[in-house]
Amino acid sequence: MKKIGTFMLLLLCMTSYAQENEQEKNNTFLDDFRGTASITHNGVSLVPSFSLGDPALLFDLKFTKGKLSFEPDMRFSLEGKPWTMLFWFRYKAIEKEKFSLRVGAHPGLNFRTVNVIRNGQNEELIESRRYLGAEIVPTYEVTNKFSVGMYYLYARGFDEGVKETNFLVLNAFFSQIPLSKTLCMNVKPQVYYLTSDKLTGYYTSAFLTLAKRNCPFSLTGVVNKGLSTQILPDDDFTWSVLLNYSFPSSGKTRNLKRKI
Repeated sequence: MKKIGTFMLLLLCMTSYAQENEQEKNNTFLDDFRGTASITHNGVSLVPSFSLGDPALLFDLKFTKGKLSFEPDMRFSLEGKPWTMLFWFRYKAIEKEKFSLRVGAHPGLNFRTVNVIRNGQNEELIESRRYLGAEIVPTYEVTNKFSVGMYYLYARGFDEGVKETNFLVLNAFFSQIPLSKTLCMNVKPQVYYLTSDKLTGYYTSAFLTLAKRNCPFSLTGVVNKGLSTQILPDDDFTWSVLLNYSFPSSGKTRNLKRKI
């Protein structure tokens, strides 16, 4: 209950900040600010085959000016320990009626808990590992509710651990599928190829979001299945359910999806 209470307090603080930001937006250099806070029983990474294996808090923020945006992506365990922090800088290079192209780069930190012995006592320390990543994201809109696209991410590690990662995704996105007068659904199936140094893997995954119109809360289900992989962890099937809170609420059902 304390963890849920802490999460709700964070939501209230972010809502208050978002409302103040919305009121003062015309007096600042930003065109837009928005974000999503999520709580889940199994934290999922940017790469769906990697998960924390424990409950987690996820925060996605977006500060926009023209075609540029700064998008921090921060993930924590419910105990407050950091898991990953990605600080994305993104640019909308092409914006046509049907076709768009986004490019981005980020410095990132990945955290893990290690045990050390100090003065004869066993202690837990949080160790960070540094990464740089770059992405390219072309998307083609077939209709106003259906699009297809590709996502490519290259990441380079500078500390102990994985040195080079390639993440190539082919996806489709079905948005605003009506289930009733007030409920709608977004579906994003995808297949992807992943390399981790010299190891490779092929996977399929899907994201399904249920949202109520004019409501900032939504539910997202994530499933991931390895088809053929050499990469650990090599779980054949993983899944996660997320409760999302989007802010500020614009009065319309937002196009909710994870950044993949």
